[in-house]
Amino acid sequence: MTTMSDSRPTSDRFVSWFREAAPYIHAFRGRTFVIYVSGELIMEGGFPLLAQDIALLRSLGIHLVLVHGGRPQIDAALEARNHQSLLVEGERITDDTTLSCVIEANGKIRVEIESTLSIGLPNSPMSGAAIRVASGNFVTARPLGVLRGVDFLHTGRVRKIDAAGIRTLLETGSIVLLSAIGYSLTGETFNMKSQDVAAETAQAIGADKLIYITDIAGLGVRQFSWQEANRFLNEQPELSQGCKDALGPAIESCRRGRVRRAHLIDYRLDGGLLQELFSRDGVGILINQDTYEDVRPARLEDIGGLLELIQPLETQGVLLGRSREALELDIQHYSVIERDGMVVACSALYPHEGHMTEMGCLAVHPDYQKRGYGDRMLQYSEEHAKKRGAKQLYVLTTQATHWFLERGFSLGTISDIPETRRLKTNPDRGSKVFLKILAVEEEN
Repeated sequence: MTTMSDSRPTSDRFVSWFREAAPYIHAFRGRTFVIYVSGELIMEGGFPLLAQDIALLRSLGIHLVLVHGGRPQIDAALEARNHQSLLVEGERITDDTTLSCVIEANGKIRVEIESTLSIGLPNSPMSGAAIRVASGNFVTARPLGVLRGVDFLHTGRVRKIDAAGIRTLLETGSIVLLSAIGYSLTGETFNMKSQDVAAETAQAIGADKLIYITDIAGLGVRQFSWQEANRFLNEQPELSQGCKDALGPAIESCRRGRVRRAHLIDYRLDGGLLQELFSRDGVGILINQDTYEDVRPARLEDIGGLLELIQPLETQGVLLGRSREALELDIQHYSVIERDGMVVACSALYPHEGHMTEMGCLAVHPDYQKRGYGDRMLQYSEEHAKKRGAKQLYVLTTQATHWFLERGFSLGTISDIPETRRLKTNPDRGSKVFLKILAVEEEN
């Protein structure tokens, strides 16, 4: 028998998760996501569970375009016909027999997805959900042609996406389902990379997110700017072809600017889609059009977050107490790191006479400590102080003496800081002074 005290930890975790998810639930309503689902996930029987999560997203008012992969299914169809399809630099040469296998495999996958989403998801949390799935000839293709002397035959590239047609269906509440088969203006059929179809569709309809649920083995980094991700892709030749096929289009989508964020989620992780979307730290790889979290000057609307961040440290005696009014008056001195609407780190800079600047109120949220946020705040403070003409940075601290020593500060005395600041110090706190030279004057 479970008692109230036994269930409280689980209840607390649920309430905590729900509160963390609430801003995302609100923010995502009415947004459009393009979700790529790998053929491996479908072949290994993972789609019924994913379908529950897709139905949940739709019930929250999110517009969805699904693009399915099919490489292992195509390979299986080719093996059944005892036909070998050549791959050149990860690109399949699509001859007549291969094209027939591509059409067969994609047709079966489409039926499987549509039937799974159409049965009302019995015996699941989304039982009885009415989900409409719409497919069609939304992708116009062009031949890839001959590259480096190799004729790719029926292999194609996206020429155009019928964005207006897709948006019309999304507004009716339908989930739009796309495959990697496209048709040319002359009626020819072409086999394309499904990852590229997802990216081009996201660009065409101005999707808010592009999500790849695929094999991301070898990608150990949580987040990149698109520039960082591009360097990583070029410097990691050992990445699997599946990783490259998803990472490349995700980078390009963010670079081109219509898609602000692309997510890569491992297809083996049950519930990964929900965890990535509705938790602050996620479980996948995030690629951003711009910097996802950066140091910036604080604003008046950050004061609530600043208070929430620093008040526990004030209670512990680590920081001096600061009222809301004091923060409002000094807000121009503060800088913050914001992560999805939450202030996770802060510091303040106070310039003084004698080319000295004080850094104060350095704080990092407990959930984000030991992740380099303190170092980023310090680096920003040093650079900002130098731009203001400071030649020396100093801090007063009671708890972080070793942290500052490890970062190039040296122990000083109270007499080393400007007199105007000395007069404001409280000797009862026993704060220690640490100084760091920011610029050395050139010798004549």
